Amino acid sequence: MSKQLNDTELARFAEQFAALWNESDAEVRRKQIRELWAPTATQTLVDPPVEMREQVENLQFALPALEVRGHDALERRVTRAFEMFIESGEYAFAVPAATRLPAGLVGVTWTMVTKADGSIAGGGFDVIGLDDEGRILTDHQFIEGVR
Repeated sequence: MSKQLNDTELARFAEQFAALWNESDAEVRRKQIRELWAPTATQTLVDPPVEMREQVENLQFALPALEVRGHDALERRVTRAFEMFIESGEYAFAVPAATRLPAGLVGVTWTMVTKADGSIAGGGFDVIGLDDEGRILTDHQFIEGVR
Protein backbone atom coordinates (compact mmCIF):
# COMPACT_ATOMS: atom_id res chain seq x y z
CA MET A 1 0.00 0.00 0.00
CA SER A 2 1.36 3.42 -0.86
CA LYS A 3 0.71 6.64 0.94
CA GLN A 4 -1.26 9.25 -0.98
CA LEU A 5 0.44 12.65 -0.60
CA ASN A 6 -1.60 15.81 -0.26
CA ASP A 7 -0.53 18.95 -2.18
CA THR A 8 1.70 20.23 0.64
CA GLU A 9 3.37 16.83 1.09
CA LEU A 10 3.87 16.49 -2.67
CA ALA A 11 5.59 19.91 -2.88
CA ARG A 12 7.80 19.00 0.09
CA PHE A 13 8.64 15.66 -1.50
CA ALA A 14 9.82 17.43 -4.69
CA GLU A 15 12.02 19.77 -2.61
CA GLN A 16 13.55 16.88 -0.65
CA PHE A 17 14.16 14.84 -3.79
CA ALA A 18 16.08 17.69 -5.49
CA ALA A 19 17.97 18.56 -2.30
CA LEU A 20 19.24 14.99 -1.96
CA TRP A 21 20.88 14.95 -5.40
CA ASN A 22 22.47 18.39 -4.82
CA GLU A 23 23.72 17.76 -1.25
CA SER A 24 27.50 18.20 -0.90
CA ASP A 25 27.85 16.89 2.67
CA ALA A 26 28.17 13.09 2.68
CA GLU A 27 26.72 12.71 6.21
CA VAL A 28 23.70 14.88 5.37
CA ARG A 29 23.23 12.92 2.13
CA ARG A 30 23.29 9.64 4.09
CA LYS A 31 20.66 10.99 6.51
CA GLN A 32 18.46 12.27 3.66
CA ILE A 33 18.57 8.88 1.93
CA ARG A 34 17.41 7.13 5.09
CA GLU A 35 14.58 9.64 5.56
CA LEU A 36 13.42 9.72 1.94
CA TRP A 37 13.90 6.06 0.92
CA ALA A 38 12.61 2.82 2.48
CA PRO A 39 15.38 0.42 3.62
CA THR A 40 14.62 -2.03 0.77
CA ALA A 41 14.03 0.65 -1.87
CA THR A 42 15.19 0.20 -5.44
CA GLN A 43 16.13 2.62 -8.17
CA THR A 44 16.09 1.23 -11.69
CA LEU A 45 17.62 3.07 -14.62
CA VAL A 46 15.04 2.22 -17.26
CA ASP A 47 16.58 3.87 -20.30
CA PRO A 48 20.39 3.96 -19.94
CA PRO A 49 22.44 6.47 -21.94
CA VAL A 50 22.93 5.64 -25.62
CA GLU A 51 26.66 5.02 -25.16
CA MET A 52 25.95 2.31 -22.59
CA ARG A 53 23.30 0.65 -24.75
CA GLU A 54 25.66 0.64 -27.76
CA GLN A 55 28.52 -0.91 -25.76
CA VAL A 56 26.29 -3.72 -24.47
CA GLU A 57 24.87 -4.31 -27.95
CA ASN A 58 28.39 -4.49 -29.42
CA LEU A 59 29.16 -7.30 -26.98
CA GLN A 60 25.99 -9.12 -28.13
CA PHE A 61 24.38 -9.01 -24.70
CA ALA A 62 20.86 -8.01 -23.84
CA LEU A 63 20.79 -4.80 -21.87
CA PRO A 64 20.85 -5.83 -18.21
CA ALA A 65 18.58 -4.27 -15.62
CA LEU A 66 20.48 -1.43 -14.01
CA GLU A 67 19.23 -1.38 -10.45
CA VAL A 68 20.46 -0.41 -7.00
CA ARG A 69 18.76 -1.72 -3.86
CA GLY A 70 18.92 -0.57 -0.26
CA HIS A 71 20.33 2.45 1.53
CA ASP A 72 24.03 1.64 1.04
CA ALA A 73 23.70 1.12 -2.72
CA LEU A 74 21.50 4.20 -3.04
CA GLU A 75 24.09 6.21 -1.16
CA ARG A 76 26.79 5.10 -3.61
CA ARG A 77 24.48 5.92 -6.55
CA VAL A 78 23.58 9.40 -5.30
CA THR A 79 27.19 10.14 -4.35
CA ARG A 80 28.44 9.14 -7.80
CA ALA A 81 25.81 11.32 -9.51
CA PHE A 82 26.88 14.21 -7.27
CA GLU A 83 30.56 13.66 -8.17
CA MET A 84 29.83 13.43 -11.89
CA PHE A 85 27.43 16.33 -12.29
CA ILE A 86 27.20 18.62 -9.26
CA GLU A 87 30.54 18.67 -7.43
CA SER A 88 32.24 20.93 -10.01
CA GLY A 89 29.73 23.67 -9.20
CA GLU A 90 28.75 24.01 -12.84
CA TYR A 91 25.34 22.32 -12.56
CA ALA A 92 22.47 21.79 -10.15
CA PHE A 93 19.49 19.47 -10.25
CA ALA A 94 16.07 21.13 -10.15
CA VAL A 95 12.73 19.50 -9.50
CA PRO A 96 10.01 22.05 -10.18
CA ALA A 97 7.24 19.82 -8.83
CA ALA A 98 6.07 16.30 -8.29
CA THR A 99 2.83 15.03 -9.80
CA ARG A 100 0.36 12.45 -8.57
CA LEU A 101 0.02 9.61 -11.07
CA PRO A 102 -2.53 6.79 -11.26
CA ALA A 103 -2.16 3.77 -8.98
CA GLY A 104 -0.74 5.86 -6.14
CA LEU A 105 2.50 6.65 -7.95
CA VAL A 106 4.39 9.95 -8.00
CA GLY A 107 6.00 11.45 -11.11
CA VAL A 108 9.03 13.68 -10.79
CA THR A 109 10.26 15.66 -13.78
CA TRP A 110 13.77 16.96 -13.15
CA THR A 111 16.34 19.01 -14.98
CA MET A 112 20.06 19.51 -14.67
CA VAL A 113 20.62 23.23 -15.15
CA THR A 114 23.79 25.20 -15.78
CA LYS A 115 24.27 27.50 -12.79
CA ALA A 116 25.84 30.26 -14.88
CA ASP A 117 22.83 30.93 -17.09
CA GLY A 118 20.08 28.49 -16.05
CA SER A 119 20.17 26.65 -19.38
CA ILE A 120 19.06 23.04 -19.32
CA ALA A 121 21.92 20.55 -19.74
CA GLY A 122 19.80 17.43 -19.32
CA GLY A 123 16.89 15.97 -17.47
CA GLY A 124 14.60 13.09 -16.93
CA PHE A 125 11.51 11.66 -15.32
CA ASP A 126 11.17 9.34 -12.33
CA VAL A 127 8.12 7.20 -11.62
CA ILE A 128 8.12 6.63 -7.88
CA GLY A 129 6.14 4.27 -5.68
CA LEU A 130 5.89 5.14 -2.00
CA ASP A 131 5.45 2.87 0.97
CA ASP A 132 2.69 3.46 3.54
CA GLU A 133 5.00 5.85 5.44
CA GLY A 134 5.57 8.03 2.36
CA ARG A 135 9.13 6.84 1.69
CA ILE A 136 10.36 5.83 -1.75
CA LEU A 137 9.99 2.09 -2.28
CA THR A 138 10.55 1.97 -6.05
CA ASP A 139 12.01 4.53 -8.44
CA HIS A 140 12.10 3.94 -12.18
CA GLN A 141 14.31 6.62 -13.69
CA PHE A 142 14.24 7.71 -17.33
CA ILE A 143 17.15 9.98 -18.35
CA GLU A 144 17.03 12.33 -21.31
CA GLY A 145 20.00 14.11 -22.81
CA VAL A 146 22.37 14.51 -19.86
CA ARG A 147 25.65 15.86 -21.21
